[in-house]
Amino acid sequence: MSQDWIFGIHAVDGALRRQPESLVKLWVARERHDQRLAEVVAEAEALGLSIEWVARKTLDDKSKGAVHQGVMAQVKAAKAFNENQLPDILGKSPQPLLLVLDGVTDPHNLGACLRTADAAGVTAVIVPKDNSATLNATVRKVACGAAETMPLVVVTNLARTMRALKDQGIWIVGTAGETDKQLFNTSLTGPMALVMGAEGKGLRRLTREHCDELVAIPMAGLVSSLNVSVATGVCLFEIVRQRQKV
Repeated sequence: MSQDWIFGIHAVDGALRRQPESLVKLWVARERHDQRLAEVVAEAEALGLSIEWVARKTLDDKSKGAVHQGVMAQVKAAKAFNENQLPDILGKSPQPLLLVLDGVTDPHNLGACLRTADAAGVTAVIVPKDNSATLNATVRKVACGAAETMPLVVVTNLARTMRALKDQGIWIVGTAGETDKQLFNTSLTGPMALVMGAEGKGLRRLTREHCDELVAIPMAGLVSSLNVSVATGVCLFEIVRQRQKV
């Protein structure tokens, strides 16, 4: 059975609460004694999970220097979906809201986007097979449990997938800093896919051409753009706000 590791109190606690069947065992630092960690250990014990108390250095070595906060969990490897499974995922939602990430290669950004997508009620997150971060331990830590519950669909050809979404009546909105159309003045209700580009580069030309419309987040300061995960949050919750008013 393929397995992976997640680390950090929030990530482990999120998996315990939302996807307990994915956990195999916990490694906990002997040196840490506090209420927050004790609560996580108690949750694991209540589920009957194996707990191994180890030296903090063991966790340091296993997490390769990442911040583990004294706890790691061995978990079944997270599985991404493929494009053939996308129609079944869409069929479960009467009004799909998709997040498409074009060229987001930083696992911290992917994890943050998965967490935000989960909070906003997104149906699925779509990424290209190439030029994208994958579901690794860093993504799962940052996602705080959302990597186990939010469908991540990996597609071979993003442009082809976008055409297929259009054929199913899904309106595709891309983000681009140079457009005059602002996010908050755009109707964002109904079945929709929000397309976010990589920091710096933005949307690739072919991806941009397959969007039905482009919108921009109004910027009042000196910086020209936001971190992609922050921009994703702004856009998704504007969509949520508009949907709640309908």
